[in-house]
Amino acid sequence: MGRIWARADLPDSADDRKSLVTGALEKGIEDIVVREGDEHFESLGKMTLHFRDGDGIRSPWGELRIVSVDDPEGMAEVMASAGIGSFVVSTTDWKVIPVENLVAAFQGSGSRLLATADSVGEARLFLQTLEGGVDAVLLEPEAWSDDAIASLLQEESSVELQAVSVKEVRKLPLADRVCVDTCNIMVPGEGMLIGSQSACMLLVQSESEESGYVASRPFRVNAGAVHAYVMTPGGKTRYLSELKSGDEVLVVGADGGARRSVVGRCKTESRPMLLLELEHDGRRFSAVVQNAETVKLIGPDGSISVSDLQAGDKVLGAVSEGGRHFGMSVDETIRET
Repeated sequence: MGRIWARADLPDSADDRKSLVTGALEKGIEDIVVREGDEHFESLGKMTLHFRDGDGIRSPWGELRIVSVDDPEGMAEVMASAGIGSFVVSTTDWKVIPVENLVAAFQGSGSRLLATADSVGEARLFLQTLEGGVDAVLLEPEAWSDDAIASLLQEESSVELQAVSVKEVRKLPLADRVCVDTCNIMVPGEGMLIGSQSACMLLVQSESEESGYVASRPFRVNAGAVHAYVMTPGGKTRYLSELKSGDEVLVVGADGGARRSVVGRCKTESRPMLLLELEHDGRRFSAVVQNAETVKLIGPDGSISVSDLQAGDKVLGAVSEGGRHFGMSVDETIRET
């Protein structure tokens, strides 16, 4: 299920509720709250329906109790129920601190925490509170009908990028590399996080800059060798060799801002490659990319072609601890060299 839910349960008229469901689907929202008895709306398209019943919602996530947090006592009562029940909370004008406290209480509890939102801006705030945010936001119709909802549906939490030192650039013979063609347009400074080790993934820019060699292809990232990791939504990774049409990847900007993108196709071809030896805080990493002028990384001062990289240059990447197990971060000793 997604983190954006649309509310379509308010109108008494079934036709009006049907119109809201159709509108939410057209905006790209697939989690929709309707009334008990509205099961037939499932024929309108692919969606997950959640059924409002009095002061609760019957959902695939289980029973969700709807509560209004209007004072510290009400907030304390909900916080004390973390691990016992799941809630959809609404707050008064004082919103940020209560949601922060609730998110902190519910993290790791096994209970679900949702928040109602009257605007896209408010929804973004709740989803980013204390980094992890609430499990989902329930949007009123005036919020999800806003055109800005499109950007919210694509957004992910930001990624912390750091400057990584290039220690050596070495030519390699032919190897299989993957171009990831997405269904979205990227701009200069945006790309994907790629690396031979999940602990250090470089920001490889999309082919969004004009070049004297080929026309720009702002939907494409010439990502690297088939063995490499690529960052996907939720902080997970996939091997480039695994990606296929319909999969989701994470598009990241030079400022760390991240959004979801859908893979349209992947092209795997044999090309001459480069081995990039890297270092950060005494740790050594590597990446293998195609030896081509149009393949660019992002440095502190902008894009730089891999054909121009030299020892001592700095490039942006995401550096982390731990390893991966089936794409998920795990806290155990894993060495990737």
